[in-house]
Amino acid sequence: MTVAVDGDERVEAFWRGLELPGLIDVHTHFMPERVLAKVWAYFDAAGPLVGRAWPIAYRYEEDERLAVLRGFGVRAFTSMIYPHKPGMAQWLNGWAAGFAARTPDCLRTGTFFPEAGAADYVRAELDDGARVFKAHVQVGAYDPGDERLDGVWGVLADAGVPVVVHCGSGPAPGEHTGPEPVGRLLARHPRLRLVVAHMGMPEYTDFLDLAARYEGVHLDTTMAFTDFAEQAAPFPRTERGRLADLGGRILFGSDFPNIPYGYAHALEALARLEMGDEWVRAVCYGNAARVFGI
Repeated sequence: MTVAVDGDERVEAFWRGLELPGLIDVHTHFMPERVLAKVWAYFDAAGPLVGRAWPIAYRYEEDERLAVLRGFGVRAFTSMIYPHKPGMAQWLNGWAAGFAARTPDCLRTGTFFPEAGAADYVRAELDDGARVFKAHVQVGAYDPGDERLDGVWGVLADAGVPVVVHCGSGPAPGEHTGPEPVGRLLARHPRLRLVVAHMGMPEYTDFLDLAARYEGVHLDTTMAFTDFAEQAAPFPRTERGRLADLGGRILFGSDFPNIPYGYAHALEALARLEMGDEWVRAVCYGNAARVFGI
């Protein structure tokens, strides 16, 4: 199909230059079409959780989006889904299960919400093959320490299954965003395997502190280090050394298709950190391959 955005042809050259078999992207969004349409409408309107113009670079039908991602050489990816109200999570999980069944390169993704029975349906998702979960504290507007989620976190900690959690206060803060709620959660469930989305933007330092304290805490690079993110929430140069120290727990994520720039830029933003090829190889493939057993 036609190249979507200028620079897309650079993606394959990037990973081939690193002698990788491709890429693993732990933060991509596939969801029911009517839900995705509402998400795109929210971005188009620069809603309060966005706060700035945010053009969607890869606004295609599902089959075309899959073709683009595979054309980039992405060998495994996720279907990040998230509810914003009670009674929605199980429906999303059902859709995601069907999507993963017909999309073998997708890591089957689940989600949850603080509501009665959440631990039961999360356990059922795990039993049925879910490999990663998504929690969106900002959009869901809930405290991750909500007592209705205590059983959920316990089940996930026991299973060792990663949870990608949007808990930083970017692009706009919420009542329960920031490091403090997650710190309290980890003190209660220290074995959780959390993947902090967007490197915890903009509270980068605080979330790096949590990763240093808890070995199950990982971070994904979604949107971090790009020109778009650096304008509003620059990553502190004083923390570059900690990227090396925690290099084994940093995973590449893109936010595809909901990004306002080309996919290649997210990769090249990692390279310009000058952390070295070994670090970039681990972030773009090796770390996620280990975490997910790929």
